[in-house]
Amino acid sequence: MDDDVVLSAPLFATMDADETRTLFESMQQVELTRGDVLFREGEPGDRLYVIATGKIKLGRRSNDGRENLLSILGPGEMFGELSLFDPGPRTATASSVADSVIYELGHEQLVAWIEKHPSVAKHLLEALARRLRRTNETLADLVFSDVPGRVAKALLDLSTRFGEETDEGVRVAHDLTQEELAQLVGASRETVNKALADFATRGWVRREGRAVVLLDLDRLERRAR
Repeated sequence: MDDDVVLSAPLFATMDADETRTLFESMQQVELTRGDVLFREGEPGDRLYVIATGKIKLGRRSNDGRENLLSILGPGEMFGELSLFDPGPRTATASSVADSVIYELGHEQLVAWIEKHPSVAKHLLEALARRLRRTNETLADLVFSDVPGRVAKALLDLSTRFGEETDEGVRVAHDLTQEELAQLVGASRETVNKALADFATRGWVRREGRAVVLLDLDRLERRAR
């Protein structure tokens, strides 16, 4: 496993190599298979996580059982840091959408580390601010964008983190089921599938199970606006 993926997280920013290694070695490794739940909405939040490999989804469930995916996170990304600045119950459920390896750091240990390295707090806050900005954009899309536009934007967003350049285009192994992709977009599975089928007919994408090849990025970007 490439430790550099974990060490690229904002948690380790501004530290020298020895300090970085010390903190990394104090973290606990957790292995998950697809479908495993790391923590549930409403549970006490007492640790931060950094993804080494795989993908983690953060979602919320309504009283009638419907689920909405807030985000899909991949290698080098953090989650759970909100509990550091606002202790309380978890605001989402975290579960794996692919076999994953993550590293966890307990709240008390994290607080002690930040007291020793105050500048780390700035980078953690910046990470939270980026997530808040993304949440605000998602809310605006739900109000102002139609479903095909949201699907196009979701595919482009997934491609920036999970995309792999090929001769044909960008292959995005998102590992999401049709239902999960619909939850991420905030629409019904039928409506999202209709949008994807239209994109495929136009030659913009090619579907490959839990992956998609983006064949025409320019058209998708225009449709996402």
